[in-house]
Amino acid sequence: MLVALTLGATAPASGQGPPQAAPPTPVAPPGGQPGANYVVGPQDVLVITFYDQPELTGKFTVETDGSFTFPLIGRVNIGGMTLRGVEAELRRELVNRGFFRDPQLLVAVESYRSQRIYIVGEVRTPGAYPLSGDMRLVEALALAGSTLPTASGEAVIVHQSDQSLVLQPTSAAVAESRDGGSDNVVRVDLRELENGDLTQNVQLRSGDTIFVLRAESVYVFGQVRNPGAYPLRQKNTTVLQALSLAGGVSDRGATGRIQIIRIVDGKKQEIDADLTDFVLPRDTIIVPERFF
Repeated sequence: MLVALTLGATAPASGQGPPQAAPPTPVAPPGGQPGANYVVGPQDVLVITFYDQPELTGKFTVETDGSFTFPLIGRVNIGGMTLRGVEAELRRELVNRGFFRDPQLLVAVESYRSQRIYIVGEVRTPGAYPLSGDMRLVEALALAGSTLPTASGEAVIVHQSDQSLVLQPTSAAVAESRDGGSDNVVRVDLRELENGDLTQNVQLRSGDTIFVLRAESVYVFGQVRNPGAYPLRQKNTTVLQALSLAGGVSDRGATGRIQIIRIVDGKKQEIDADLTDFVLPRDTIIVPERFF
């Protein structure tokens, strides 16, 4: 669906013929489509429609210098303009040159080629993706095939401060500036987002890079059903929860003598653990065998 804005009733400059009824105002499309504030950029393909002069309707590709050639006018510079701005510029030029008194037209984006986002880290298909309309984080992650099982519960969005980017909402996302840099960082809790907290569903802008972080692991060995390394995807994971990741304790496991091996400042610590104790990233949990 194309997003469009209309501008008044059209009246040819010659004044010939009865005035025509204005078409109905287009209905705003659902989220994910470009709004009036979408900034047009190089290589975007625009569809410009004239209701009363269909011969002027056509598709136009924005050149690298931010301009395109339009019939009757010639070269039109629209670099940095929104869709609303492009419509206003075309209307102004056509009126000033005497072709129309009140041209009615709409401008829509058929192909987004100028604005891109980058998704990296623990996703199935990392890479560059076109930014279409008012895209938010959930849609972007879907483009990348969703997160991997090794993903942590956190994503980091880095955006360029010189793009007048407004990240919304920020009530739950923590925004901070890198020291001495032009990048800004927003941290998103993916667990809260999965649980329906839409304040974590950050709106994206061109040039954003989304990092889906890898979860740090805990190691579970001994008398468990599936020993190995398991990602800690949530904070405050207990020993019992970590054992569940490994399929639980086997019939021969001694739950009363579980040990955690933890490295602190380069030194190994052996900790007698209860099932309700919290584990830390890179902990090794050992479940010994029962004596009888």
